[in-house]
Amino acid sequence: MKIAVSADGPGLEAGVDPRFGRCRYFIVVDPETMQFETLENTSAMATGGAGIGTAQIIANKGVKVVLTGNCGPNAYQTLSAAGVQVITGATGTVKEAVEAYKDGRIKPTAQSNVPSHFGTGQGMGMGRGMGMRRTGMGMPAPPPMSNAAVETLTEQLRSLNLQLQKLNERISELERKRR
Repeated sequence: MKIAVSADGPGLEAGVDPRFGRCRYFIVVDPETMQFETLENTSAMATGGAGIGTAQIIANKGVKVVLTGNCGPNAYQTLSAAGVQVITGATGTVKEAVEAYKDGRIKPTAQSNVPSHFGTGQGMGMGRGMGMRRTGMGMPAPPPMSNAAVETLTEQLRSLNLQLQKLNERISELERKRR
């Protein structure tokens, strides 16, 4: 089985890119052996349809599972139609995300978790003629969030807190050794 992870760099130690369609790389990993192939995302700079184009590239590679931070509706629909499972909320390094998947700590997603054009900054009520609501302080009001989006953010927060805890433990360990 092949797993594709959206990544900000070309290897297992690269960070998980929170954007599916506009990530720079995909790391295609065999979760049993951890052997991997790096794919440059040729759709990342597309003026439109990046999510769909990226989803087609991934599906054509024989990938069965995608791990990413966020996935918009067009990419999600394209991946689902190709029989590819989508898991959003992945964080940390590519290797950590694959391990979290293998351990069952991250689960398949039932729908996209962000609106269209999210990776371009246009999916949050900005651009595309949608205008911006304002709060009393002149700041844009946040868009309403679905239960799935809240659950995804909560899971991302848990994961980040765990990473922070591990980093603090590692720093303490290194400081003890340094003394």
